[in-house]
Amino acid sequence: MSNVRVKICGLSTETTLDAALDAGADLVGFVHFAKSPRHLSLEAAGRLAGRAGGRAERVLLLVDPDDDLLAAAIEAVDPDLIQLHGRESPERVAFLRRHGGRPIMKALGIARAEDLAALAVWSDVADRLLLDAKPPPGAPLPGGNGIAFDWDLLAQSRLPEHTMLSGGIDASNVAEALARTGLSAVDVSSGVEVRPGEKDPARIAAFVTAARGRPTIRQRG
Repeated sequence: MSNVRVKICGLSTETTLDAALDAGADLVGFVHFAKSPRHLSLEAAGRLAGRAGGRAERVLLLVDPDDDLLAAAIEAVDPDLIQLHGRESPERVAFLRRHGGRPIMKALGIARAEDLAALAVWSDVADRLLLDAKPPPGAPLPGGNGIAFDWDLLAQSRLPEHTMLSGGIDASNVAEALARTGLSAVDVSSGVEVRPGEKDPARIAAFVTAARGRPTIRQRG
């Protein structure tokens, strides 16, 4: 079986969470960001995270959290991993990692080859990196926009371990995305939805199956 790791992000109901767990997702993500159609209160995220305990890594997505929000989020949700999807600086990421005592996944927007130059800096302060497409100008969301960047930018790049791919991926193209980038971890949100914020159990299952259907060209962890 392929060793591709799969994250289903933006889960908001017990039904879709169970679909992700039953499909064998390695990570399940919950969004706490009021502008997102996938937003959950910390209380709701905590209930779902408790349901997933021991079955998958539980990821809480925050955008530019202040110290108080981070503390409240950890208390309410008890996530295994914090995903930062805002404009946090490397110094801020390092502080939040120390302050929160939880591993950090930092999402980074990619549009050009030049955007890859700073990855080494981020890998020094975050436990994992998530490469997503840069949002279009004026977009209200920093991620989850259903758009892809040029995957071939990554093909000849030396990427840090535990790098994950996101953006514009669904069951129809995930195998191609993994093969072209050489990565072995992938994150999906809008690609398993019938409309923004509404996940589809059948699409979740199809995505996990497709992601693991054939090996990638090279593995990076």
